[in-house]
Amino acid sequence: MLATVLRADLGTVQIFGRDVIRQREEVRRETALLGHRTHLYEPLSAVENLAVAARFLRRDAGRPALLSRLEEVGLGDRADDLVQTFSAGMRQRLALARALQQEPRMLLLDEPYGHLDPPGFLLIDGLLQRLRKQGVTVLMATHLVARGRKLCDRSLVLEAGRLIFSGAVSAMPGTDAEGAGFAEGS
Repeated sequence: MLATVLRADLGTVQIFGRDVIRQREEVRRETALLGHRTHLYEPLSAVENLAVAARFLRRDAGRPALLSRLEEVGLGDRADDLVQTFSAGMRQRLALARALQQEPRMLLLDEPYGHLDPPGFLLIDGLLQRLRKQGVTVLMATHLVARGRKLCDRSLVLEAGRLIFSGAVSAMPGTDAEGAGFAEGS
């Protein structure tokens, strides 16, 4: 609902003072989503995928700008490779590059560590720290609670679809498991 992919049938949601139903397009311009599905164009190369997105977003679609974005997610050396040859982790990185290309005020991350290897985890961690310094709001859903605790200021804990905690990460209840049922936000 925050990404305006689904419409709320009850209640209201505002992002940056904008109603997600009545001001859907304005919210979409300021909000980017990295979900479970990457929605990439398989027969195109990484750089071609970013070029398509850049044109839709009215961003710089020149090769230097696109290569810079691919370097940012560790795919600079795979720019001209077809996405259909990419591993799941590489697809996740490319989808992240596309979300960053939007230059959002709010970035929604649904299990951003999914399919990534340890260097990919570090990439996400560094990215989140950089975005935080730039003033971007990041809302991250993750089962990696310990990792989220280190990166986030605030936390939301969901259990069986209900909010059971909202507040500072330092006040968040502990967990013995690595966080099943938790959602954390920054």
